[in-house]
Amino acid sequence: MPTARFHPAIAELPAATWDALGGTANPFVSHAFLHALERTGCIRPEWGWQAHHLGLYEGDRLVAAAPLYLKGNSHGEFVFDWSWASAWERAGGTYYPKLLNAVPYSPVPGPRLLAGHGARAPQLRQALAEAIRTETERLGLSSAHANFLDDGELEAFGNHWLTRSDVQFHWHNRGYRDFDAFLATLKPKKRKNIRQERAHVQAAGLDIRMRGGISLDNGDWRQIHALYEATFDAKGNHAALTPAFFEALGGMGDKVQVACAMDGARIEAMALFLQSDTTLYGRYWGACIEVPGLHFELCYYRGIEHAIAHGLQRFEPGAQGEHKLARGFVPVRTHSRHYLAHPQFRKAVREALVHEADAIDAYAAELDEHAPYAGACR
Repeated sequence: MPTARFHPAIAELPAATWDALGGTANPFVSHAFLHALERTGCIRPEWGWQAHHLGLYEGDRLVAAAPLYLKGNSHGEFVFDWSWASAWERAGGTYYPKLLNAVPYSPVPGPRLLAGHGARAPQLRQALAEAIRTETERLGLSSAHANFLDDGELEAFGNHWLTRSDVQFHWHNRGYRDFDAFLATLKPKKRKNIRQERAHVQAAGLDIRMRGGISLDNGDWRQIHALYEATFDAKGNHAALTPAFFEALGGMGDKVQVACAMDGARIEAMALFLQSDTTLYGRYWGACIEVPGLHFELCYYRGIEHAIAHGLQRFEPGAQGEHKLARGFVPVRTHSRHYLAHPQFRKAVREALVHEADAIDAYAAELDEHAPYAGACR
């Protein structure tokens, strides 16, 4: 069996091997993205994040890996376990720190158990999941969590792990010729509302364009970060991503896209995206002006246009948001797995999750009844 080793920085793991084990172009699990988070001050213990990355080795050769963190809180995870933490601490336990197998600040489904696609991949994924569980016990932690897993990873987690699912809204490219072809598949009322929203934005006279990361200089990135930070602050949220991290995104080239609303040379509003060969991922929005419909234009419609123009199969605009349903996004299940070390605590939460699963099933069924597409496109 491979030997498990844990690393306090992703820089200790070889970038090329890590990316090859990821077996996908998903930018969020790339070595470059995770390293950028660490080296630019976004991952720090005082914010509840401490890298504890897992590598499986045969001799000195890395054969499997997992992004792993010691978490001192539940911020930046998007799979909410606050009630579990509260219940365990009321019972006299210590919930934090815990282990988290995930991508920080990113509710984006993708690989979490990096084992390539060879014949040994299922066995190696199981070994990674078991190594996480064993490390939880060794450190005397309350729990371990694996969030936003790929469907193909779910079987790697044994019966000790609890099952949760939730709903996101994704847009799927059905081979549309252009944005109007997409609109034509929607119910008439949905189509009319989208056209009205876009007309309001057009009337504002802003220069709106999608810009690749390679075309943005450090001054542009500073403007983009300022918009992100101000918008987070205005909503009472913590803007954990630093200006240096935003500038580092520029090094990822056109894997990063920004929908910009320009007034002359100044970026007045923006929506930031990352992309793989198949998928566009919406991440952050910020604005210092108020224009009706501008949020939808930048965060959704420009993303759909970009996906169509570049032949991308899917557009994932981020967590939550039933308002996305009316704009062509449909409900999709996301998956997480959770190991609670104490048997009785695990049993109680498992029973509660049965009721939660019933509620999620009912919610998903209700959403399906309000599908935005007409006829056979539904």
